[in-house]
Amino acid sequence: MCSSVLLSACSPRYFIVQGVANELSGQGRAAEDDLVLAREASAFYLKLSESVLRQTPGHLKLAEAVSGGFTQYAYAFVSFEADKIESKNIKSAQKLRERAARLYLRAHRHAMAALEQHKPGFYNALSSPDPASWPRLVDEDVGVAYWAAASWGGYISLSKDDPNIVADLPLAIRLAHLAWEQKPNYGDGALASLMGSFETARAGGTRQQAVAYFDQALAASDGKSAGPYVAKAEGIALPAGDRAEFNALLHQAIVASDAKRDLQNEVMRERALWLLDTADDLF
Repeated sequence: MCSSVLLSACSPRYFIVQGVANELSGQGRAAEDDLVLAREASAFYLKLSESVLRQTPGHLKLAEAVSGGFTQYAYAFVSFEADKIESKNIKSAQKLRERAARLYLRAHRHAMAALEQHKPGFYNALSSPDPASWPRLVDEDVGVAYWAAASWGGYISLSKDDPNIVADLPLAIRLAHLAWEQKPNYGDGALASLMGSFETARAGGTRQQAVAYFDQALAASDGKSAGPYVAKAEGIALPAGDRAEFNALLHQAIVASDAKRDLQNEVMRERALWLLDTADDLF
C-alpha cells in the first residue's frame, strides 16, 4: 500500500503519464528516412513530448528524445536552410540562424534540467575549476549529456557575437568529454564525432587529436554513419584547403547513407551533396 508521501507517485495519472513518456521516448528513436515526412511530423511530436516532459522532468529517456529532437530539427531544418539561402538572402538567413539558436538553447535547457533533476547540483559541479568536483556520469546519463553538449555547441556556434555565450564553450566541451570517458562509442560514434568538432573549435585544439576523434567515430559506426565523414570534411579538410580530401570524404558520406538509410544519414547526405555543389565557393 502507498504511504501518503508516495501517494502522488502511485496515482493512476502518474502511471498513465509515465507510460506516455515511455512511449514518446521510444518514438523519438524510431527509424525514419523521409526528410519531408520527418519535418512535417516533428513539430507535433516535439510539442507533445515537451509537454509530457514537463510533467516527468526526471525521465532521462524522454529528455534525451526531446533534446535530441530539438537539436536535430534546428540543425537539419533551420540552420542548414540558412546556409543554403545565405548567398541569395542574408537577412532571411540571419533570421533562420536566430531561430536555430533559440531551438538549440531550448534543447540544451531540457537536457540540463533532466541532468540536474537526476543529479542535483550538476551544473555547479560541472562549472567547478576542480576536476575532483566534476559530476560523474553513468551509462544512463550519457545520451542526455551528449545532446546537452551538442545543443550547447550549436547554440554557441550561432552566438559568436556574444562573448558571454562563447565563454561557455569549455563547459560544453567538458560535458562532452565526461560523456565520452564513460561511453566513447555512444551513438555509433556520434559522441566521438562531436568531440572531433569541439577539438577543432577549442583554443589549443590540435588537428591530430581532432582527426583521431573523427576516425574513432568512423570505426565505431563501421563506416556506416555519414555524419563523421561530413564533420571531418568541414572540420579538417576545408580549413586545410584540401579539396581532394574534402570531396573524397563527402563522397564517402553519400556511400554510407546509401548503405544505411535512416534520418541522420539522410540529413548528412543532403548536406554532403550541397557542400559538393558549393565547393567552388568554399575553396
